[in-house]
Amino acid sequence: MKNQEKTLELRNRKNKLLQMGGDRLIQKQHDRGKLTARERIGLLFDPQTFNEIDILIKHRCDLFGIDKKEIPADAAIVGAGKIDGLTVYVAAEDFTSAAGTFGEMHGKKFSKAIDLAYTSRKPFIQIIDSGGARLQEGQDSSEAYARLFRRHTLYSGVIPQITLLLGSCGGGAAYGPALTDFIIMAKGTSRMYMGGPAFVKTLLGDVATEEELGGTGIHSRTTGLCDIVASSDQEAIETAKRLLSFLPPNNREKPPVLTQDAEGNRRLQGIENLLPENSKSPYDMMKVIDQLIDNHDFLEIKSHHARNMITGYGRLNGRTVGIVANQPMHMGGVIDFRASSKAARFVRICDSYNIPLVQLQDSPGVMIGRAEEERGIIGHGSKMLHAYTEATVPKITVIMRNSYAGAQLCMCNKPIGADLVFAWPTAEIALVGPQTAASVLFAKEIANAQDPEKIQQQRISEYDQKFVNPYVAAERGYIDDVIEPEETRTKLLWALDILKDKREDRPWKKHGNIRL
Repeated sequence: MKNQEKTLELRNRKNKLLQMGGDRLIQKQHDRGKLTARERIGLLFDPQTFNEIDILIKHRCDLFGIDKKEIPADAAIVGAGKIDGLTVYVAAEDFTSAAGTFGEMHGKKFSKAIDLAYTSRKPFIQIIDSGGARLQEGQDSSEAYARLFRRHTLYSGVIPQITLLLGSCGGGAAYGPALTDFIIMAKGTSRMYMGGPAFVKTLLGDVATEEELGGTGIHSRTTGLCDIVASSDQEAIETAKRLLSFLPPNNREKPPVLTQDAEGNRRLQGIENLLPENSKSPYDMMKVIDQLIDNHDFLEIKSHHARNMITGYGRLNGRTVGIVANQPMHMGGVIDFRASSKAARFVRICDSYNIPLVQLQDSPGVMIGRAEEERGIIGHGSKMLHAYTEATVPKITVIMRNSYAGAQLCMCNKPIGADLVFAWPTAEIALVGPQTAASVLFAKEIANAQDPEKIQQQRISEYDQKFVNPYVAAERGYIDDVIEPEETRTKLLWALDILKDKREDRPWKKHGNIRL
């Protein structure tokens, strides 16, 4: 065979593999409202920058007739390209090729891609759309999962790992996305569960749909596994690219700084008017965040889960910051078990990737009651204390209104590790609220008074005047300054600037034992 003929043979082989499952199965994928793996990769990377490896891989199983079945690229496309100029590695499952099933060689391709991402210290994106483990390959498939999951774990906090879950992900395969930093799902087509409808009916006798077992509803609202819900494959891919823009390529670098705002030090005219006169009345913290950050560009994480706590990424004068904020619009901003876990995970991710943290505090406390105790509020709440104490990135807290009891610690006060704490003049900083304090401190006096209600109100007013303000905390050095609300952005920019080279020495240890 002549050299030109050999080259032509290679070209024909690759062209055939590029078709994956063929026109009929590609059309079925489109009919389901989904793109193919190659189409997704085409949207993800800058034009003409993606290069594929291992396209010629073949499985070696000869059981149950699978040796007679063609599985192009073993249902996985892996390689690297540029996203806004940054090198990013990808491993994508293609449902048109053997339903994207995960076999030995499929798993080796995924592992090779994430290994390359690690050694070059660049982000890794996996696109999941699979019928699950390739049962014909038996234990070979299971071992391949284990090799991949070990890599997810070893590289956790070293390189950003993003899962685009754009189809089904069932059984043990579901551990893979859960081990990554972020999961983005598409409404109506993404599902993730330990057992699908057939398994659940056979083993448990329960009847449930895929959506009920593992759709975006359960994972965005209840479990919190889904970080962002997109309306389509296209929106999910664009969201992943936007998320990457806030992150560094690895844990030894800082996030990129965009062109700084010419009006970086602008005053936030009238921002204090967002707060009601009554400190018990709700307001939308998102409006405060919108005024604080650059260009109204805030990417919220887990927006449907634990809505009494806001977590997400924005920029201040071009610098990425992670924002953790109480949301008085939901549960009055009280911190419950879900909010605690949500915030703690976000803090740990920010700390992993050198992203400064800004806390906007307005919480009357931590949730109490029998039901909440049964849910483990003490253990969940301790996660926030552990995460903030362990974090070495700059931490800046702004107390806007309520700052009582355990919420003070959970939202990062100075003893827990905040570098700088500012308070608005509207801040109420005390161990407990006036009514609670009066009911304990003056219980006997109130009970024995001729007019108990009058004495109770007097004592509440007395406690309020003495403690429920930011000035006692400022006198003790528990906060660094009481500031005008309109200068909040200016103060944050100053704080980020002076803390940008912050270093902390910590006791040597393998890892902290955060309560899980």
